[in-house]
Parts: sequence; C-alpha cells; structure tokens
Amino acid sequence: MKKVLSIIFLIVAALPLSAQVAVEARIDSLEMLIGEQVHVTLSVTAGEEAKVVFPEYGPQQMLTPGVEVLASSDTDKKAAGDSRATYSRVYTLTSFDGKLYYLPPFTVSVDGKEYKSQSLALKVLEVDVDTTNYEKFYGPIEVQDNPFSWREWSYPFWLSVLMLVLGALGCYLYIRLRTGKPVIASIKIVKKVPPHQKAMKEIERIKAEKMVQSEDQKEYYTQLTETLRNYIRERYGFNAMEMTSSEIIERLSAAADGTSIEELRELFRTADLVKFAKYSTLINENDMNLVNAIEFINHTKQENVPAEEVVRPQLSAEEARSAKARNALEATVGMIVVACGGLLVYIIYYVFQLLY
Repeated sequence: MKKVLSIIFLIVAALPLSAQVAVEARIDSLEMLIGEQVHVTLSVTAGEEAKVVFPEYGPQQMLTPGVEVLASSDTDKKAAGDSRATYSRVYTLTSFDGKLYYLPPFTVSVDGKEYKSQSLALKVLEVDVDTTNYEKFYGPIEVQDNPFSWREWSYPFWLSVLMLVLGALGCYLYIRLRTGKPVIASIKIVKKVPPHQKAMKEIERIKAEKMVQSEDQKEYYTQLTETLRNYIRERYGFNAMEMTSSEIIERLSAAADGTSIEELRELFRTADLVKFAKYSTLINENDMNLVNAIEFINHTKQENVPAEEVVRPQLSAEEARSAKARNALEATVGMIVVACGGLLVYIIYYVFQLLY
C-alpha cells in the first residue's frame, strides 16, 4: 500500500513540471555605439501544443524612451523533449542617445496566460568629439555629378561629325539623282517586213510610175538594180550596194539557181550598158528585164521569216557613261544610308553606356 501511494505522489508531482512555462530574454551585447544595432532573443519553453503569443512592435516603435525597435523576426519553434518545445523570436534594437537604458521585461501570452521575462540593460556609448580642433572636420558635402571628361565623349562626338558629313553627302548625291535625267534604254519589238515583200513593193512602184516606158532608161535601170541590190543584201547578208555586178553574181553563184543567175547576169549587164555606155534598149527588152527581176525574187525568197523583230537600242558613248555614272551614284547613296544607320545605332549605344 505504501508503494502504491509513492507512485501516485510522483505522478502528481510531475504534472506541474510538465505544465511549467519558462520565459527568457537574452541580448547579444550590453554595449553599443550610437546608431548601431543589437539583437534581443526572447525564448519561451512550453508544451508542444501551447498557444504562444509574442509581443508585437511596429516600425520605429519605442521599447523604452530612447530605444526603438527596428524589426522583429518570425517565431521559431524547436522541440525540447518531454512533449515540450522552445519558441523564440529576435528583436532588433537601436538608439541615438548615449546613456544606460533599462529594458523592461517582455510580456508573453501562453494559452491565454501572461508571463514576463527578466529585465535587461543596454548601455549606449557616445563618440568622443574633439571640439578644440573643429577646423579638422568638414561639413556635409552635397551630391556632385561626375566631372565631364572630353576623353570619354570625344569618340562619340567625332563619330557624330562623321555621320553628319556622310548624311550631307548622301543628301547632295540624292538630289543629283532626282534632278538628273535618267538614261532609259528600252527594247522595242517592231514588225519585220520580209526582204522579198520590200522588193516587190518597190517594183510595183516602178511599174506604177510607168518607168518601163520612160525615155529616161538610165533612171529606170538605176532604180531597178538598186531594188535588187537591197533585196540581195537583206536576203543573203552581204553588202551588195558596194559591190560590182560581177562580184554580186560570183557571190550568188553558190547559193542561187543557175537559170535565175544567168537571167540576173543579163539584167545587170544591160543595166551597166545603159548607165555607162549610153546603150538604148527596146520596150520589150525593158519588160523582160523587169520580169526577170520578179522571177529572181520569187525564186529566192524565204517564206518562213519571223513576222516580228526585237530591236535593241544602241546607246551612244555619252549615254553609256551617263548610265554608268548614275548607277555608281545610286550604289554610293545606298552605302551611305547603311553607314549612317550603323553609326547612329553605335553612337546611341555608346552614349547609353556612358550615362548609365
């Protein structure tokens, strides 16, 4: 029976110990200079399920006259064993008046019951000032801008000058391009008349003017042979206008029919006699030579000749130089525009680096 009573007594004695609450305040330094900061750690030991409420202080709120609370940390909880835990919070204090301060106890609420910590002391030390040698101390210095350095700004300055010069040159060249007359070389497509059609048209004109019956036989044979020479030049590709009759016949011998060549030879022989030997022909002889010319054209004409011809204009030497100079100006203006744009971007970037 005594043994049972002893066990009950021990259990009853242990119950208050488990419910005991301990509050402790610790300061990391008892002294500090004016304006410095110290930290006060407030710890509470209580049950793990206890509701602990620490004192709250607003920004720059005075803990005691002369000592203000700058900040407070969040509550930290650590297990302490035997179903107990330690709750802690750190307060940051400062002071700007040198003397010894009494810090009153901190009040903590645990499960609705208030508990107080021990009081603390804080000594704030003033900085000694030598008032006898005040000339060694200077007043506050105003905020000053960085001094101007030409060495730093000369580089973007000269780049800006170069950009302006290039811009002015580009504007001048652009005005020259706008005011200058461009050289336009357009390709034309013209309707091509076959050589035999041109020749037959001339022969029809000779017939219409009745030159066969004319007394001026020299003019008749001159126009007839010129028509044939122009036809031969366009049809066979050699300059029959500058060749003699025998030279023309020799060039045609390899390309034309022998019968038509002989008839053409007789026509050219008669024409030479009329023009240079004052030979007189009969009317039927003139008609025969005209028919021989028509038969030669019809026998040697080309049927499948393109109806259109592309005419590419030939520029004069002055026009070619003008077109070349204009192309060079356009290329120069384009390069100047690109160079000015690149310089502007680089200058803006360089100045931004200097300012910021």
